[in-house]
Amino acid sequence: MLVLVRLLSCVVAMVAAAPALAQGDYPTRPVNLVVPFAAGGPTDIVARIVGEHMSRTLKQQFVIENVLGAGGTTASTRVAKSKPDGYSIIMGHMGTHAASVALYPKLGYKPDVDFAPIGLAAGTPVLILSKKDFAPKDLKEFVNYVKANVSKLNMAHAGVGSVSFTTCLLLNSIIGVKPTSVPYSGTGPALTALIAGQVDYMCDQIVNVVQQIEAGQIKAYAIGTRERSPVLPNVPTASEAGLPEFQASAWNALFAPQGTPQPIVDRLAGALDQALSDPGVRKRLLELGSVLPDQAGRGPKALGALVKSEVERWTKVIQAAGPLE
Repeated sequence: MLVLVRLLSCVVAMVAAAPALAQGDYPTRPVNLVVPFAAGGPTDIVARIVGEHMSRTLKQQFVIENVLGAGGTTASTRVAKSKPDGYSIIMGHMGTHAASVALYPKLGYKPDVDFAPIGLAAGTPVLILSKKDFAPKDLKEFVNYVKANVSKLNMAHAGVGSVSFTTCLLLNSIIGVKPTSVPYSGTGPALTALIAGQVDYMCDQIVNVVQQIEAGQIKAYAIGTRERSPVLPNVPTASEAGLPEFQASAWNALFAPQGTPQPIVDRLAGALDQALSDPGVRKRLLELGSVLPDQAGRGPKALGALVKSEVERWTKVIQAAGPLE
């Protein structure tokens, strides 16, 4: 009997230890990193840069999966409901994890409840852009021109709930216009349409547009931050250009499903921290115009606080804008 009791005790101990061992060995297979927008857009670019470095740190491939639909909420809903084992994570952003709350009354998840925050990857200032032959020469002319011709103009975006949609919603609300809204499957396709002159203007994150602005393929009227960007020093801030109310800087951050074991979240957060400290990664992100978080702004706790504050901020903006149609 004593031998049997000891055997049973050993079995119980082994079963109890199995999850801990699995967490300690994590990851033992590739990690699926979901990007809720099309390839080539800002969120996709940031995900690929940091994911590549994280895969080297954790010695497992980070497989990028672009899942489109409903302004990024289709992908976010799927990840929120996936198994919380660290093998399905998402590169969310201001649209999917803040503005979505006010934009989608039947949203299938709560950004501050249904996800385990991993960490902020990059801040991405937003610019007011237009096709290259758009008549206005500066932001003041842009505002007056759009007001006078709004019935003839269209605005591109990456879907309701996307950063491009929400930040241009803020812009249109400030100047009091409602142009024709043209949705695309991501900011990459939307930007392609802008370059081709198929749409008149849009708002987009800096990581997507530096080369196009420098090449003269599109116009940049202002950046929605308090200071000019080092990579686009000739583009004035919205305040300098006469529209101080337009303050818009998005962000990209990693999330896992709520319930993911803390040791796994910590490993992912640690790998992200190493990526953001790597000179090569920093150089690539900074050259795109990203704003990188300092140590105080990194990690799960800082991201959790950011999500709560951003949900509050963008809910107020969206409600103030009135009906979207």
